[in-house]
Amino acid sequence: MPDQDRIRVMVVDDHAVVRSGLTAFLSAFQDLELVGEAGDGQQAVQMCAERTPDVVLMDVMMPGMDGIEATRLIKRASPQVQVLALTSFIDDELVKKVLEAGAAGYLLKNVSHVQLAQAIREVHAGRPTLAPEATQALIRAATAPPTPGHDLTAREREVLALIVQGMSNPQIANELFVTESTVKSHVSNVISKLGVASRTEAVALALKHHLIE
Repeated sequence: MPDQDRIRVMVVDDHAVVRSGLTAFLSAFQDLELVGEAGDGQQAVQMCAERTPDVVLMDVMMPGMDGIEATRLIKRASPQVQVLALTSFIDDELVKKVLEAGAAGYLLKNVSHVQLAQAIREVHAGRPTLAPEATQALIRAATAPPTPGHDLTAREREVLALIVQGMSNPQIANELFVTESTVKSHVSNVISKLGVASRTEAVALALKHHLIE
């Protein structure tokens, strides 16, 4: 098959054994051509600019720069490059983040060689490709209730943090250089938005959902 008709693929994974396996897999298909291997996100970004692949098989979890940030940088520099996330597990937040970063697909590493080859062809043609588990993760994310405290203002988060520290309204007013009536209003808003009945419940909810740093 003429080189111009082959899909140029770059493999990114921090495990040499996985890269070796993917390299062997690519050699089995005449329409796929390996043009580079990278062991981390930073190397992937640099190599992508040099090798100009059509499709990047991107591991998501890697030390240093992960696959999410690498995908974002690659898509920013080379929008025409298609990124296919290839990972060992499904995490709802990871699926959402890597797709938001610009990946055109998300597959598990236990996919068959034939399925992976077809997925590469699909994303190269501009058709998104998701593992069924990734589709379910997106559905869960879309239908999940909002995280408690998502609508708190920056000032209300400050007040909540001081409540968690055990401060009274006068102490919070002194800390923030505002009046006690202003603090009272903020505390009331915090309790209302969190859907709790007391300061104690607000503290418990804040700690449970990591609403403050």
